[in-house]
Amino acid sequence: MVSHSVWIVGTSRSGKTARLVEQFCHWVKLENQYNESFYTKKSGRKKGSHVSEFLHLKQTDPGVLVLAANDDNRRELGDIIVTSTFGKYPVRAKTPLGFFQDEVILFWPLLINSLNLKAQFPVRLRPETEQELATKLWRPQLDEEILRIAGVNESRLVRRILDLLQLAAYSGTPCEDIAQILARGLGENTTTLEPEFLACLLLDWRNWCLERGLLTYGIITELYSQYLLSDRNYQQHLTKRYQAVLADDVDDYPSVARLLFELLLDRGAVGAFSYNPDGAVRLGLGADPNYLEGLAERCRVEILTGPPPESLSEQLTKQMVELVTEPMVLLSLPKTVHSIQTTSRAQLLRQTAEVIANAIQSQQVQPEEVTIIAPGLDAIARYTLVEILIKQNIPVESLNDQRPLISSPIIRALLTMLALVYPGLGRLVDRDAVAEMLVVLSRKQQLPENSTDAMNRVSTRDAIHRISTNIDPVRAGLIADYCFVPHPDRPNLLPVSTFERWDRIGYAATTAYNEILEWLEQQRSQQELRLIPSPISLLDRAIQRFLWNGSNLPYEQLAALRELLETAQHYWEIDTRLRQIAPVETTPHTTIIEFIQLLRRGTITANPYPVRPIGGARKAVTLATIFQYRSSRRSHRWHFWLDAGSPLWAKGGAATLFGAPFFLRDRLGEPWTAEDEKLAEEQRLQRILTDLLSRVSERVYLCHSDLAVNGQEQLGPLLPLVNACVTVISESTVN
Repeated sequence: MVSHSVWIVGTSRSGKTARLVEQFCHWVKLENQYNESFYTKKSGRKKGSHVSEFLHLKQTDPGVLVLAANDDNRRELGDIIVTSTFGKYPVRAKTPLGFFQDEVILFWPLLINSLNLKAQFPVRLRPETEQELATKLWRPQLDEEILRIAGVNESRLVRRILDLLQLAAYSGTPCEDIAQILARGLGENTTTLEPEFLACLLLDWRNWCLERGLLTYGIITELYSQYLLSDRNYQQHLTKRYQAVLADDVDDYPSVARLLFELLLDRGAVGAFSYNPDGAVRLGLGADPNYLEGLAERCRVEILTGPPPESLSEQLTKQMVELVTEPMVLLSLPKTVHSIQTTSRAQLLRQTAEVIANAIQSQQVQPEEVTIIAPGLDAIARYTLVEILIKQNIPVESLNDQRPLISSPIIRALLTMLALVYPGLGRLVDRDAVAEMLVVLSRKQQLPENSTDAMNRVSTRDAIHRISTNIDPVRAGLIADYCFVPHPDRPNLLPVSTFERWDRIGYAATTAYNEILEWLEQQRSQQELRLIPSPISLLDRAIQRFLWNGSNLPYEQLAALRELLETAQHYWEIDTRLRQIAPVETTPHTTIIEFIQLLRRGTITANPYPVRPIGGARKAVTLATIFQYRSSRRSHRWHFWLDAGSPLWAKGGAATLFGAPFFLRDRLGEPWTAEDEKLAEEQRLQRILTDLLSRVSERVYLCHSDLAVNGQEQLGPLLPLVNACVTVISESTVN
C-alpha cells in the first residue's frame, strides 16, 4: 500500500519548507475537489476515491498540527501556511515542547485522576526558578564531599542533574529508569556521582513539583509521553482534533515526537515531514535525528537534489571537508574565500570590523547582507565589534542576544529603587548603585532635529530618540556621596541642600533629584499603608513615571523591561503557590531579597515574547554564534567566520549536555568512549561546514588570530582552511 504521508529530505536551503507547504496546499486542493465531485449521500464518499489521503476537513472540522524546531521558525511557517490557504483551515503552529506543554495543561484533569494528584491548576517553572527551587530542596544532600566528587560548583551540579531529567523525558525514558541507564553508560567511571543517588534526587524533585502543581520542561515531557500518549481517552481526543500533521526540520526534534507522529499516522492522519541530514543543530541538547529518521519507513520519500541556489555549497563544501578531515592534502581554496590573520585577538576584532566597514562604505555589500559567525561570543568581542561598527554608522543586530538582565543599567536602577522603598533591603544597595539610579531615572528624551530623517533611519541604535539625562554621572556621584545615608533597614536619600556646595549641582539636576526624592517618599508612605499591591506594581509605576513617559523606548531596553516584569510576575506567582501549600515564617520582604539576588546572579536573560521586533528585518550586520545562526535558518552574501582557529568549532558553538549520548534511542545506555567523541566531533564539523556554506552566496572570510584571549596558540580544526587561503588580509594590508 502506497503511503500518502511524505518524507522530504534535503540540505539547507534546498526548498524543504516550500515543498512542505506545497504538499499541504495539494491536500487542500484534493479536499476541495472531493467536496465538489465525490461526495455521495449514502456513504459519504465515492467507492474507490483516490483522495483518501486527506480526511475531510470541512466535514469534521479538524485542525492541522504544524510543528517547527524553534519559536522563530514556528511563526514564519505558520504565517506562510495561513497565507497560502487564505486562512480557510484551522492551523495550530507550535514547537514540539510548546505542544507538549499545551496538551498537559489542557488535559490536566485527566492526569489528576490517573496520578492521584491534588486538584490545582498547574504552573510552569522557568528554568531559573526551577534551578533555585531544586537547589533549596537538594542543598542538605549536596555537601562538600559530593561537590568535590562532581568537580563542579553547586549551581553547575544542580543544572546538570536537572538536565538528566529533561534528556530522559525527551527520549521517552521514565524517571525511574534513569539510574539504570546511567549505570550502564558510565560504567566504572569514578569521577561522577552514583547513578542511584542522582536518580533519587530527581525522583524527589519530580514528586515535590507534582505535589505543588509545578511543571518543568522535563516533567511536562515525561507526563505527556508516559501518561497522556498511552491514555485511550486522550488518544481519541487527539485524533479527532488533528487529521494532518506538518513537521519542519524534524532532525532537531526529541525522540518522543516520533511517538506522537506514529500515533497520528496509525489513526489515519496524513503527515509531511522535512529532514536535513546536515542539520541536527540540537544534537546533544535533546534532539535525536537518527531515531526520527526511522519515521521515513512509513512515508513516501522525496529527495531534493542539487545545491541551494546562490550558495557556495557546490563550489566549496567538498574542498573544505577534505582539507579538514585530511589536513595533509595540498589544496588551495578559490578567491571566494579570504583570510584575515593577525597575531592577537584584539587586532583580529579591530581588523574584522574595519574590513566590514570599508566594504559597506564602498557599497560592495549592504549591512543586512553581512554576518559575523563565531563559535562563542564573549562580552569583549561583542562590545568591540558593535562599538567599531556603530561609530561608522553601521547598525549591528546581535542574534538572540541573551545577556543577563542585570547587565542592563535600567534594570539595576529599578532594583535599587525597590531597595529604597521597601524596608529591610539596605544591604542590597550602595553609593554606586544609587548614583546609577539617579542617572537612569532622570533621563529626558528629545526628538532629533529632523524627525522625518530619524524615522527613515530606524535601523540605527538612536534613530528615534536621542536620550540624555538631567543628572549626569558626575553630579549623580556627588549627590550619592553627600546625600545617601546607608542603613541595613531604612537606607535614605537626604535633600540636596545637605551638600554644602549644592549650587554646583545645577538647576536641572536639582529639579530632577527633587522629583525622584518626592516620588520615593510617596511610594514609601503608600507601602507603609499597604497601598502598593506588590513589588510588580511598584516596578510598573517607576517605569511609567521615569522611563516610559508616553515615548517609544529602543527595542533592547523595551525587551529588558518586559522581561523584568514577566520574571517578577512569574516569581511572585510561584511564591504564592508555595506559601499556599506550606506556609513559612519569614520576614515580610524575604521574597524581594531573593528576587533581587536571583537577578544579580545573572541567571535570567532578556528574551521576552515576542523575541523579535515587530516589522521588517533590520538593515543591520548580523552577529551570532554558530548555534544561533544555524537555528535561525538565515543566509547572507558575505560570511565572516570569527576565531577560525578556535577548537570550539568542533563543538558547534553549543555545549553538549552531560549524559546526552546515553539517552539516544539507537544507543540507549551504551558507554560513550573517546573514539565516539572524536567521531561525533568530526561529523558535527562536517555538518557545520556544509550547512554554513549553503547559507552564503558570495564570499567567506576566515578570521584567525594566532593567539586566543588567554594567550594560548589557536590550533583548531579549521586551521588548514586558513592556511589554504590564497587571499590574505593582514594588519599591514589594512593599515
